[in-house]
Amino acid sequence: MRSLPLPLALTARLTPVVVLACAGWAMSSGPLTETQDGTAAKDTRQTRSEEKTSDPSTTAVSKTYSAAPAPCTSMAAKTVAALVPGTKTAGKEIPSTDTSLRRTCSWNALKGYDYRWLDVSFELKESDDAAQNSYKERIAEKSGGGAVPGLGEAAYSVVNLTTQDKQQTREGVVIARVSNALVVVNYNGSDFETKKAPGTDEINKGAIKAAKEVVAALVAAKKG
Repeated sequence: MRSLPLPLALTARLTPVVVLACAGWAMSSGPLTETQDGTAAKDTRQTRSEEKTSDPSTTAVSKTYSAAPAPCTSMAAKTVAALVPGTKTAGKEIPSTDTSLRRTCSWNALKGYDYRWLDVSFELKESDDAAQNSYKERIAEKSGGGAVPGLGEAAYSVVNLTTQDKQQTREGVVIARVSNALVVVNYNGSDFETKKAPGTDEINKGAIKAAKEVVAALVAAKKG
């Protein structure tokens, strides 16, 4: 408690009861107490307001596709039979560590001396931006191709020829983006009799045809 001014201290010695009562009234009932209470309440409200303002946003990113559709039923059986003669059109799904993020189906067959391999994949990203960045990285790694108009929101195809032990193999790759999903198609072929590979046009058109059906299946899965 603060020391009282000298005149009040002298008075307190003479009339202690009266002075202490007055001092108590001044400390508990005066305007100073109301001002302090009001300031404290204001400070509390301001602190709460600042806390609400500083809270980080917890809004989740909306994803168009949260699950990948079944890849082995993403194309018509007649399309599979035309692209991979002699294969079982049901296809074989490749095991994945997380099927909610990536699913792949594969077909392959050797008919006579002609060999064909086809696989299609659905890859889901956390957002449209993440899918777009992945798409750009993929096409940067596969130079020499070109855009495929009218396929998804963006699409790219490229065909490359490789030779091993005098055996040629020509492979076509199509990458398409639809919202937060990527569709990837790989289609290749070889002729084990002539050691030659199928023509660029055949492989490129086959990969694009497959990609169009797979993208359509992805869009249909969202509507369903």
